[in-house]
Amino acid sequence: MTGTETTGTVAPAAGRWTAQWKELFEEVITTGLCTGCAACVVTCPHDVIGYEHEEGKYVPFHLEEELGPANCVHGFGAGGGCTTCTRACPRFRSWEPAADTHLFGRVREPEEMSGIWRQLLLTRAADETQHDKGQDGGFVTAMLTWLMDHDYIEAAMVSGVEDDDAWKAKPVLVHNPDEVIATAGSRYTYCANPLALRQAKEEGLSRLALVGMGCQTSSPPTMWDRKAGKVSKPFVFNIGLLCSKTFDDAIFPELFEAKYGLRKSEMVKMNIKGVFQIWMRDGSYHEIDLKECHQWTREGCKHCPDFAAEHADISTGGIGKDNDWTLTIVRTELGEEVINRMIADGTIVARPAQEDEVAMKLLRTLSIVSRRRWPKDADPAPTVGVPPPKKKAAAPAPAPAG
Repeated sequence: MTGTETTGTVAPAAGRWTAQWKELFEEVITTGLCTGCAACVVTCPHDVIGYEHEEGKYVPFHLEEELGPANCVHGFGAGGGCTTCTRACPRFRSWEPAADTHLFGRVREPEEMSGIWRQLLLTRAADETQHDKGQDGGFVTAMLTWLMDHDYIEAAMVSGVEDDDAWKAKPVLVHNPDEVIATAGSRYTYCANPLALRQAKEEGLSRLALVGMGCQTSSPPTMWDRKAGKVSKPFVFNIGLLCSKTFDDAIFPELFEAKYGLRKSEMVKMNIKGVFQIWMRDGSYHEIDLKECHQWTREGCKHCPDFAAEHADISTGGIGKDNDWTLTIVRTELGEEVINRMIADGTIVARPAQEDEVAMKLLRTLSIVSRRRWPKDADPAPTVGVPPPKKKAAAPAPAPAG
């Protein structure tokens, strides 16, 4: 089913929005639903929500002392005060129907495990530099460059790295093709890319692309549906990254180096294709079983139901059989306009995603696996239509002795 069809159930109209930091703290931050996306941090009009972009943290906290960490003086008073943080949160209450309704005019159908879409494609950058420097065909690199060249955006919020550590991710604002190329590639530790919005505000920029996982790219349409106001206006294009989970930075010294002797400083590229793939500076290639990596899963990922970045304009990731192509899910009218223009002018090469049966099967399977993680006591929308896990076959009875 595509995003052009409108047979889904329309979400009911929302009443007056009164939820504030107190409710966000009680329902999201202390329950494990918080992904650390930092949407509440960058949109807070009073700058009273802090955030530590460090391993083991990635959780917002309140800076004011008057009412303690669980309340906010700007939201104080029955039904009054500031509500921006809860309007911005892509995990607060009925967030999936809110974003669906704003973007598509309906909520997803039960069988739409990877969200609502218009086109499914396999894509790759036509430009050899973008293709070589980018991840899985360089599609995101090509798209950001194209959006800048055609004046859709002034800059993009992406993941970069620290000057002294090529694998320590940090939020970065990129303004031109050279900066886009410099930040290309995937890092499988977490980066709250919306934090780069602060720099954009300082520079007076108002038309931005956000590149991020589903936990980040669901925030703008959620804000728009909940009428968060001017704080949501800079987000004009949303590129979602398919994501099962991210890992704490401790995985580098505690697993890759301690067990396999793979030093972070000698790594040149990594990918995940059923296994954790690592390429080293000396030309060697290594594969690590993902089961070995599970204990370093970031806490904010353990309940996330959104593998497919279901609320982006375009969602993309390398889950097919070929590292040279990117699975690309075109979701919105704006996303379709851009992708069609990029194909027409030769910026990217595209073919139907259905040609890669492995990618199609993985898209559905991984979307279901992620949706099963959503807690039963939270808003039920993300689990609508999710099939129960298949029961494992019973072990054969032991043969009688004798």
